Amino acid sequence: MYGRVPKVANSSIKAALSGLLKSKHIEVTRTTSDNFWKENTRKETCMLSKYDARMFRGTHFCFSFVRNPFDRLVSAYNNKLLELEEVPGRMQSMGLEHSMHFRDFLEIIVSTSNDKIDLHLLPQSEILCLEKQIIPNFIGRFETMEEDWNALQQLLKRERLPILGKLPKKNVRRESNNRDVPTYFNDPELIRMVENRYGDDLEWFYGNKTSDQLIQGNI
Repeated sequence: MYGRVPKVANSSIKAALSGLLKSKHIEVTRTTSDNFWKENTRKETCMLSKYDARMFRGTHFCFSFVRNPFDRLVSAYNNKLLELEEVPGRMQSMGLEHSMHFRDFLEIIVSTSNDKIDLHLLPQSEILCLEKQIIPNFIGRFETMEEDWNALQQLLKRERLPILGKLPKKNVRRESNNRDVPTYFNDPELIRMVENRYGDDLEWFYGNKTSDQLIQGNI
């Protein structure tokens, strides 16, 4: 089971998983869509809710990757609000607009409930945890992707599960060693907004790092 988190090498991981499909004629370029895994793999795969995933956790291996919330927000802002001329529908319904100021972007996120927020902005803890329990057996970090991906392959091998091989690079727009995050978070008020909205992400997945370390990329 893969706990997919948008803006965390999601497209690359899906491409790697597609290599396990027996129906090799399936177009790999379509693997980025959730609908592909629901309906276009000839029933080799299915999409699960986190409630179902927790039920299967005892019999199935589950993995995921997370990303520093400060960097993930900047990535989503650059990709969805600056690069795209038309903001995706779910984000539009939140009130987000093309090229809007980053502060306004954060203020809307802070005031939007989890049931109405776009998946690219939803706290990772809300995706991967249920009743204070982390569902995946293995969680790697985007910031140490190569090292953690290799560790995942070794773990899969020990569990006698199919390994995924080298991680392909798909939809890479901002490298993980970027230095633009401090520019966006040069105001303590903006930092506090993220700490309050994404507090569980910071505590559960980056508890050994301070906000300043995450913003500066010292991971």
